Amino acid sequence: MGSLCGNLAVLLLFLSPLMHSHLSAHASTSSPPVTRKKIRIMKDFTLVNVSTDYDDYSIVPEVVPSVKIPRLYNEVGTTECNYDSCLENQESCEKIQAREGCLCPGRSDEDRRPHAPRIKALQPISTGENAGKIEVWWCAPESVVSSYKVIVEGSGNDLEFGNGARRGTLGYLEVGTKVCVEAINKAGHSSNSDFSCKRYERSESLELKLLAGVIGGGIVLILLLIIVVVVLCRRKICQKAQRDSVSGLGNPTYKSERVS
Repeated sequence: MGSLCGNLAVLLLFLSPLMHSHLSAHASTSSPPVTRKKIRIMKDFTLVNVSTDYDDYSIVPEVVPSVKIPRLYNEVGTTECNYDSCLENQESCEKIQAREGCLCPGRSDEDRRPHAPRIKALQPISTGENAGKIEVWWCAPESVVSSYKVIVEGSGNDLEFGNGARRGTLGYLEVGTKVCVEAINKAGHSSNSDFSCKRYERSESLELKLLAGVIGGGIVLILLLIIVVVVLCRRKICQKAQRDSVSGLGNPTYKSERVS
């Protein structure tokens, strides 16, 4: 009897771990599955207040809409302004930029001496009351300019022009006379350079045009004289022939004699 009880105790000790693992597996399979909370992805929002403590999905989390930064109206573009520094009395590039949002060329400040302007042409005037006088054309520098000064070598009289001017009449100049254009603002005036000074040189093309005009006019005049002489000669010859034919014809009288 004692040995039977001992064997039964040993058998229970051997089977107890197996029964414990079986019960644990059964308990795990019989327990309800764990429900994971659904993650919602909300678009078009910059900040979403999501809390994992909500068990009721009917509660809508607090959201803050994104803030859009407005675009500046006068934002500078990438195209250059329609501004010609050689054109006279035109609208300033700053006004064009403020209106169209384009790009202006870089300019030095008004508290700095301006850069030198560039002489575009130095040529004689061909028509009008100033025909024969010399006119200078220049282009504005990339600086703030209040006025321009034109200096003619040997004249002693400097000419002043406003900041919108781009040309000036100098008078009669000899070939080789040096002309310089200076830009002026409150900080001073520009320094002379190779492109802000130029010597007057008579254009060869202009001389050729004048020579061609004189030769052409002479040829036309000679042709007209020849035509006039030919017409007069032909007319004179015709008149002489007509007079000769008239004088050679008399008034013949015919006498009739009766034949008996």
